[in-house]
Amino acid sequence: MEALISSYWWVLVALLCIVLYKYILRFLFGMVIVPEDRIGLITKKFVLFGAARELPDGRIIAVKGEAGFQGKSLAPGLYFGMWFWQYSVTMEQFTVIPEGKIGLIMAKDGSEIPTGNILGQRVESDNFQDAVKFLENGGQRGRQTSYITSGSYRINTMLFQVSVTDMIRIQESMVGIVTTLDGLPIEANQIAGKLVEGHNNFQDFDAFIKHGGNRGLQPQVILAGSYNLNPWAIQLEEIPMTEIAIGYVGVVISFIGTEGSDLTGADFKHGNIVAKGSKGVWLEPLGPGKYPINKYIMKVELVPTTNLVLNWASARSEAHNLDKNLSTITVRSRDGFPFNLDVAQIIHVPTTEAPKVIARFGNMVNLVSQVLEPTIGNYFRNSAQGSNVIAFLSTRKERQESAKEHIRKVLDEYNVNAVDTLIGDIVPPESLMKTLTDRKIAEEQKVTYETQKQAQETRQGMEKETAIADMQKDIVKAQQSVEIAERTASATVKKSEGDAAGVKLAVGAEA
Repeated sequence: MEALISSYWWVLVALLCIVLYKYILRFLFGMVIVPEDRIGLITKKFVLFGAARELPDGRIIAVKGEAGFQGKSLAPGLYFGMWFWQYSVTMEQFTVIPEGKIGLIMAKDGSEIPTGNILGQRVESDNFQDAVKFLENGGQRGRQTSYITSGSYRINTMLFQVSVTDMIRIQESMVGIVTTLDGLPIEANQIAGKLVEGHNNFQDFDAFIKHGGNRGLQPQVILAGSYNLNPWAIQLEEIPMTEIAIGYVGVVISFIGTEGSDLTGADFKHGNIVAKGSKGVWLEPLGPGKYPINKYIMKVELVPTTNLVLNWASARSEAHNLDKNLSTITVRSRDGFPFNLDVAQIIHVPTTEAPKVIARFGNMVNLVSQVLEPTIGNYFRNSAQGSNVIAFLSTRKERQESAKEHIRKVLDEYNVNAVDTLIGDIVPPESLMKTLTDRKIAEEQKVTYETQKQAQETRQGMEKETAIADMQKDIVKAQQSVEIAERTASATVKKSEGDAAGVKLAVGAEA
């Protein structure tokens, strides 16, 4: 057995070397093998010779060979000279950023971030994979403006801490309002930063800073889509797009921009109307559609451009709700009777006049409350005081035409067209209505009685004529009997006379 071992000792040594080759090579040659899915992080335990023996104050990462955590890392491969008594090599997995995510970077070492800034500015460092370049190029300690997108990275986690967060997605028909957290202060008397180009929708925040971008509310908005936005640099609010329906225009009131010159001329004295892009009421309104409006720097007042019906009626209101505070008008006649009447006013605001209406009143509600409501109410109150209730009722058409003309002249002064004025229900006082009703009933009864009297008289006449007609036959018979009797008597007389004459003749003959 001993002879066998003595003969094949070298085989045992070879097998042992094969099994323990890593440890042997590590001990003899300082060999380190970094797998293809790993990165080697180096810690240098000591430095015996040279000027760079210790890290400068305030630094935790060595870039010049000092003892401590090394900025240089080992990519996958084979390395020698990494003696175990001087170097400790830790294998870490690659940093993987999934699809739809971004990696936010916080540096644990570097120069100080300048006063007034909260984020470290970008320096060349191969997407934070070269820690030595990051530190030598002036990389700053703290949260970084830059980030890494989806993919695999050899990140030295001794220097960089990576936080994975979602990309920003703006939904359809929505708009993103941006507030930046770093940059120059906003200028005095401004509510938002100046418009800056070249930052690719705030995805390149370093370009935004480089071009003088301001900290705070931004005039630019972000449209629907997916974006790589650093939440340490940007706060985003998602709101619906401004929609202008058919039949309306949108008058834009801008709170930012240059002080534009007034475009209305000397005749309009109720505020300036300016060109697009200036501060104030814009001359050109927006037509129907959807618009990405930043509601914090602009306001869009909707103005209906179709015929608009306003009802002064307590039980009726149109869909636009501009007449929701209007009610039936109560007036008092000259003879002291109060009564109610409903009125409908049809108006039209031309598209070209809409900015003037908004510049004068601020919105359509104020137009109704400040002009239409007092104008129409006072007109009908004054009109009612000039007549009694009965006259007002009987001259409704004339009063409607007069009201239409009066209101048209008034609204012309306010850049509004009066299309028509319509008087609806008129409700006289109940006591007066009872009197009128009783009077009317009496008049109708009188007419009825007269009619009945005439009918009776007519009936009597007819009955008289009927009776006369019925008696006529008897009268005729009586008249005929009289004539017969008269004739009979006459015949008798004549006969007697004839007989007497005959006797006389006979006697004369006998004598």
